[in-house]
Amino acid sequence: MPEQDVTVGQLLLAEYQSIKDEQKARIGFRDNLLYVTLGVVAAVIAAAAQAKQASMLLALPPVCVVLGWTYLVNDQKISAIGTYVRDELGPRLAVLAQPGGGFQAFGWETAHRGDRRRGSRKAVQIAVDLTAFCVVPLAALMVFWVDAGSGLLVAISGLEALTVAGLAWQVVWYAKAP
Repeated sequence: MPEQDVTVGQLLLAEYQSIKDEQKARIGFRDNLLYVTLGVVAAVIAAAAQAKQASMLLALPPVCVVLGWTYLVNDQKISAIGTYVRDELGPRLAVLAQPGGGFQAFGWETAHRGDRRRGSRKAVQIAVDLTAFCVVPLAALMVFWVDAGSGLLVAISGLEALTVAGLAWQVVWYAKAP
C-alpha cells in the first residue's frame, strides 16, 4: 500500500473543520441555554405563586447565574474560535494557497463582522443577556425582599444579589471584547 503524505494544507483544513464543528455545537448549546433559563424562571415563578412562598424565588439567582455563566463562557469560546480562524488559521492557509499573497481564506469569518447593523445587534443581545440572566433574578430578589423578615434567608439573598451583579459586570465586560 503506497504511503500518502499529508500536506500542511490538509492538516489546516482538518483543523478548520474540527474547530468549526466545535463552534457549531457550542452555538447550539449556548442558544438553548436561553430557552432553559426561560423555562426554569417560569417554573420557579409558578411554583412560588402557587405555594404563596416568596422565599422560593431565592432559587432563581443561583440558577440564572450558573446558566448565565455557562452561556457567557460558551459565547466567549465561540468568539475565540472565530478570532483564531480569522487571525491564525485563515492567513496560514492563504499563504499556502497563494504564496504571493492576495488570497483571503474563510472570507465569511471577516465579512459578516463588517455588517453596519452589527453594533445594534450586539446592543440588543447584551440587553437580552442581562435581562435573562441578571434582571429577572434581581427582580425575584426584590419581590422576596418586600415580604422578607430578617435572618439567614435575607443574608443569603444579599449574597445572591452580589453574585448576580458580578455576572452582570462579566456580561458587559465580555460584550465589549472585539
